[in-house]
Amino acid sequence: MSATRHHSEQIIAIYKCLCDGNRLRILNLLRTGPQCVCHIEQVLGIGAVRTSQQLAYLRRHAMVEVEIRGTWRIYALPAKPSPQLSAHLACLQDCVFENGGFRDDLAQLKKIRRNHCGPQPI
Repeated sequence: MSATRHHSEQIIAIYKCLCDGNRLRILNLLRTGPQCVCHIEQVLGIGAVRTSQQLAYLRRHAMVEVEIRGTWRIYALPAKPSPQLSAHLACLQDCVFENGGFRDDLAQLKKIRRNHCGPQPI
């Protein structure tokens, strides 16, 4: 596969991941640091199965990484994201300031994290 084609496929994969509102919300939450699945689920309010499906989709496309600690799954943005992903995450950060829904998610996450339910934060 040529480098140009590989680059194009990476960009397409990123846009496919970003075209879903719940996946965007997950990436927004992960910008603040690694998160337990239960925290993500509580903020999204879509249930465990849907949350896991969205996280699995992001993981398949190298948009998130997972650390397993016992029965806990801790998700985070990649330690070394591609330049394309980094650019889109920067754009997402700019959009957060313009979108009340994203800000509300971050405020809710902050409240949830006070009532810590999982392993110690990373």
